[in-house]
Amino acid sequence: MRATPTGRVIGLVTVIVAAVLGSAYTLGQSMVAEPSPQATGLSATPNEPHYADQPPEATPGRPGGPTPGAGSHAAEPSTSGQDGGVGQPAETESPDGLFGARATTGSAEVALTFDDGPDPRYTPQVLELLRQYGVKATFCVVGENARNHPDLIQAIVADGHTLCNHSWQHDVLLGKRSPDVIRDDLLRTNAAIRDAAPTAPIVYFRQPGGAWTYPVVSAAEDLGMTPLHWTVDPSDWSVPGAAKIADFVLNGVQPGSVVLLHDAGGNRQGTVDALYLILPDLTARLRLEALPTGTT
Repeated sequence: MRATPTGRVIGLVTVIVAAVLGSAYTLGQSMVAEPSPQATGLSATPNEPHYADQPPEATPGRPGGPTPGAGSHAAEPSTSGQDGGVGQPAETESPDGLFGARATTGSAEVALTFDDGPDPRYTPQVLELLRQYGVKATFCVVGENARNHPDLIQAIVADGHTLCNHSWQHDVLLGKRSPDVIRDDLLRTNAAIRDAAPTAPIVYFRQPGGAWTYPVVSAAEDLGMTPLHWTVDPSDWSVPGAAKIADFVLNGVQPGSVVLLHDAGGNRQGTVDALYLILPDLTARLRLEALPTGTT
């Protein structure tokens, strides 16, 4: 059958309309934003730098995380993904996310804590500044560093500071290992500390990365050590500069705070320099003391 002129016109219009509608649909689809991938943080492995001590998104007092005193941090290693910068334990955590680890001093006093040392470049500078301001602090030391620098462990003890076990080699995944491995790690670290300072009490344990699990908390408590977390974390391990470290600490500290700083694990000059700003301010308005050891 031969098409009439009218039929040809209708057919042509139909084709044009279909083409226009198809183009509009394609354009509309291209304008729909793709869902952005969710941030996951850094992975945690035993080979992470010693300064990767915090969960990337959930540590109390960490930039980008809950504000100091605002509440608990979520599961990490995640840390929270973490390991601290940072993967997280898979076990279901307690409501506060810390498996019972202590996060405040429990008094009006503020505790400055220094992790990952001792280090011959930075620990002596930290000790000198603390001495100048009459401040006692708590040093969470890594076992292999204690073994390699027994003189610095002795200097810490001689100045009246408190010692804390921070695992043998800063194993962020220590809490995921078997109970025997965890216990051996803590005992090996304590032995290295006591080789340098035989009579120094070691009554605290800090899990690297804050990656707490029930097994590591239980092991620490069975060995007579209190699991120690923190309240204020300026992420000095990320080397943000002295001014930012000091500003975060000074704005976040309140009575009872436990401040997380580092005297080893990388370039810690920024932390040392921040103490020139932190110490005169805090000592003027708060009491800074080492965490108690139960001895006099």
